[in-house]
Formats: sequence, C-alpha cells, structure tokens
Amino acid sequence: MNIFALTGAGVSAESGLGTFRDKDGLWTRFDPMKLATPEAFVHNPDEVHAFYNLRRQNLLSAEPNAAHWALARLETGLAERGGSLFLCTQNIDDLHERAGSRQVIHMHGELLKARCTACGGIMPWREDLGTEVLCPSCRRSGGMRPHVVWFGEMPLEMDAIYDALLGADLFVSIGTSGSVYPAAGFVSEARGHGIRTCEINLEPSDNARQFDEGRYGPAGEAVPAWVEQVLTS
Repeated sequence: MNIFALTGAGVSAESGLGTFRDKDGLWTRFDPMKLATPEAFVHNPDEVHAFYNLRRQNLLSAEPNAAHWALARLETGLAERGGSLFLCTQNIDDLHERAGSRQVIHMHGELLKARCTACGGIMPWREDLGTEVLCPSCRRSGGMRPHVVWFGEMPLEMDAIYDALLGADLFVSIGTSGSVYPAAGFVSEARGHGIRTCEINLEPSDNARQFDEGRYGPAGEAVPAWVEQVLTS
C-alpha cells in the first residue's frame, strides 16, 4: 500500500507547539499580515524576526510526541511490505525527522533553515536571526529570513506532492484545519481520482464531509491506533 499523509499543526500541538486557527491559535493572538508576509518583512523586519526567533527557540526545546513516532514506524512498516509513505507536512518544525521519518516534504518550509533574499542561499539555522546577520554565502547583511512560506508565497515542492498524491492508494489528513489551500484541496483531488480518503483530527475539520472516514481524538492517541490497524491488517 502507498499512503499519502498530510500533517498539520494538530500533530505537533501535544509537543507544545501552537496551532494557528483554533480558538487559542497563534493567529488569534497575532496578526499574520504583520508577521508572516513578504511585505511585513520589508516594512518591519525586526518584528518579524522577533516572532520567528521565539518560535525557533520554542521548537528547539520541544520533543516529538506519540503521533510523530507512530508515523515514523508506519514509514518503516510499509517499506518492509513493499509499500511507501509519502509524508507531506504543512508544519515548519522538524519533529517528524527527530522521530525517525526519513522522507518528509515541508510544503511550507522549515523553521530551522534560513534563506538569503540577496543570493538565494538556503542553510541550516538554529540561532536567532536579525537584520545585522551576515549571509554565510554572500556576506551581505539585512537579507537573511526564515526559510518559511509566508502568506502570498507559493508552497514548495508542489509538482512532487501532486505526483505522489495521485499515485497513492490512501490519502490521510492528520491534524489539519481543512481551510488552508492548496493543502485543503488535496482531499477533493484524491476523491476525483478514486483514492480512498481518511481524516484524523481532534475534531472534524472544515472539509470533513469530503472524507470517506473520520477518526477523532488527540493525535497522540488517534494516530498510533490508526497506524497499528494499518500495519496489522
């Protein structure tokens, strides 16, 4: 079996990383237009850097939870059977990798990487960023930014993502709001090609009615239970 898994903020919530659109999510407390757009970075880079520096520090102190470990086990278990797991995440954290997942596509970028707007270089980055930081590649200052996809920017790896989605036997959406496109449209793409669909979430998402199956509860409980069923069926 080839499974395409899309993960969102709900997978990492139990690791202490904030969600975005829930009633207590980040975008209810912060204005994304002031912190997560290219225009915000141009007009107020210090404020943008401060926000992402805090998120980076929070991530560095977080640990994978049972949902991350279960998806890593699923990847190994499917490979042993001649199948595959394509793990596409909207999350910018590295908790899937720390749990042992080897093939992860970050469609919204990675918080522990930085990108230079001057030369385009992308590099691992665990320290704070600021306008005074020099790019290690071109030695210019003022252009280093988090390697994350902001509002108004195109998600990454979309060709590879759609190829994998249309080659899957099962599409499963885990811990997502179902309101952020293009990811929210993956379920309709899958259904249009006759691919079975499943949602695993704390509660039904905005597009829950489009899924063939829904499993609801904390990710740290629901995902391991689902993985166990997949690997023993």
